[in-house]
Amino acid sequence: MKQQVLKVHPKDNVLVALTDLKAGELVGFQGVNYLLVDDVDAKHKFYMQDMQAGDEVYMYGTLVGKIQFPVTLGTRMTTDNLKHAAAPYEYRPYHYEWHAPDVSKFEGRTFNGYHRADGKVGTANYWLFIPTVFCENRNLDVIREALHNELGYAVTAKYKNYTQHLIEAFKSGTDISSLDAPMAFEGSRNERVFKNIDGIKFLNHQGGCGGIRQDAAVLSKLLAAYADHPNVAGVTVLSLGCQNLQVQDFTADLKGRNPNFDKPIYIFEQQQSQSEENMIALAIKKTFEGLVEANKIERAPAPLSKLTLGVKCGGSDGFSGISANPAVGYCADLLVALGGTVLLAEFPELCGAEQNMIDRTIEEASARKFMKLMGAYSEAAENAGSGFHMNPSPGNIKDGLITDAIKSNGAAKKGGTSPIVDVLDYTEPSTKPGLNLVCTPGNDVEATTGKAASGATLILFTTGLGTPTGNPVCPVIKVATNNDLTKRMGDIIDINTGPVIEGEKTIEEMGEDILEYCIKAASGEVIPKAVLLNQDDFIPWKRGVSL
Repeated sequence: MKQQVLKVHPKDNVLVALTDLKAGELVGFQGVNYLLVDDVDAKHKFYMQDMQAGDEVYMYGTLVGKIQFPVTLGTRMTTDNLKHAAAPYEYRPYHYEWHAPDVSKFEGRTFNGYHRADGKVGTANYWLFIPTVFCENRNLDVIREALHNELGYAVTAKYKNYTQHLIEAFKSGTDISSLDAPMAFEGSRNERVFKNIDGIKFLNHQGGCGGIRQDAAVLSKLLAAYADHPNVAGVTVLSLGCQNLQVQDFTADLKGRNPNFDKPIYIFEQQQSQSEENMIALAIKKTFEGLVEANKIERAPAPLSKLTLGVKCGGSDGFSGISANPAVGYCADLLVALGGTVLLAEFPELCGAEQNMIDRTIEEASARKFMKLMGAYSEAAENAGSGFHMNPSPGNIKDGLITDAIKSNGAAKKGGTSPIVDVLDYTEPSTKPGLNLVCTPGNDVEATTGKAASGATLILFTTGLGTPTGNPVCPVIKVATNNDLTKRMGDIIDINTGPVIEGEKTIEEMGEDILEYCIKAASGEVIPKAVLLNQDDFIPWKRGVSL
C-alpha cells in the first residue's frame, strides 16, 4: 500500500500528504493517529500538534514560518494560518564533514564531447549570433529565417504545414473547427548540412543602449561569457555602431575572460557597412565559411570531471523538494565526487537555507561573499516594497509551497550535500571543480541564462507544474516531480522522478538514473526535449529586483 504521508526531517512538526486526504480521515504515521480537520490535497501539509499564534513551524529541519492564529492538530497549512519566517544566519567557524556517495558504477566512465583548445569540453557544438544592441534584433531574425530551415535546424515545418492546410480548407469552404491538431501534420526538419554542428543560435535581447551604462557593462560580460562557452564553436557579432555597448568593450571583456580565446569571430557594424543588405549577405557568407571549419570538429571521449552541471527548478510544487530536487542533488553529489563541477544559483530561493550554505562553504572569504550578495539582494527587494517572502508564485502556493522558506529549503536540495568550493557573482566563470553558488534571480530564464554564463554545459531543470524553459547554448534537461505531470506534458519532460513519490525507487537510484541520462545527453546520444523544440530562452539580468 502506498504511504499516505511523509515527515521530511525528524525535527519537523508538519506532515506532507503524498495522496489526497479527506477531513475526518484518521491518518497513521509512526504509531500516532492524526485526525484531519481539513481536506489535505497531495503535496500539501498539515500540523502534527495544536499550535498557538507565534509558534514556529519547521520543515526540512529548518524554520519555515510562524503560526498566525491558534490551529489544532490535523489542520491544513495555508497562507492564512502561516506566514514566512526564516532563521537568521551568520558566519561561524564550522567543520563540515561530507560523506561522498559511492561512485564505483561511474569510475572510468566518459562522455563524447567537443574538445576546445583551452582544455574545456562542450556537450554540444553551436554557432552563435550576438547583437551588441537591440537595434540589430531584426537583422538577426532575417538571418535566422534564411539559415535555420536551409541548414536543417528549423522546427516549424509541422506548423507551416498545418497553416497551409487551414488556408486550403478556408478557400474550399471546409469547416475549420473539424480539422485535426498540428501533430497530425508532422513535418520533419531538412537534413542537416553540417552533421557536427548542433545548431545556430541567436541571442536576441533588449539591451546594449538606453538604460544605464552599468546595464551595458553587465550585458557585455554576459555576451562575452556566451561567446567563450565550451558549447560554442564560433561567433558572428552584429553591431549598430553608436550604442552604449561598443564592440571594443565586448572584445575586451572576451579577452579578459579568456586571454587565449581563439574561436572564429566575425564582427559587422551596420553604420560602417555599404548597406543593410550587403551586411546581412556578408554575415551569412562568412558564417557559412566558419561553419564549414567548425563542422570538422568531432566528438571525442572525455572524463566526467569535464562536465559542468547547472541545477535549476521552476514551476515548482510541493513534491519538488521531496522527489526531483533531492534526486538531482544526489546526481550532483555523484558528479562532484567524480571531480566534476555543479552550479547552484537562484539566490532568492536560498532564503532560509543560508546557514546551511555558509556552514558548508570551505573558505571564509567565499562564505562572507555569499552573505554580502544575499544581504544586498534582499535589501534591494525590500527597498522596492517587495522581499524574498513574496517569491512563491500563485502556482507554487496552489501546489503546496506556502512560504518562501519552504520553497527555498526544498529548492536547495538540488545542490546536493557536498562542500561549497566557491561563490560567484553574476557572469563570473566557475574555475573550481565542486559545488559553486552563482548569484542569479529565481526567474527561470534569467537563472538559466546566468548558469550558462558561469559555464554550465548541461542544466538539470526540475518542475512540478511544467515549464518550457530552455537555453540557446546549454542543453536543458527537464525533470518532473510526479507521474501526472509526465503524462500530461510528456512532450517537454525528459526524466520522471514520480516513482520516488510512489515508493518504487529511492532517491539514490533515481539520482544514478539522472546521471546516466546526463552522460547520454552530453554525448549527443539523446536530445533533451527543450533542444528538440528550439526552446532558446535568453534574458539578461539588469541587476534590478527580480525574484
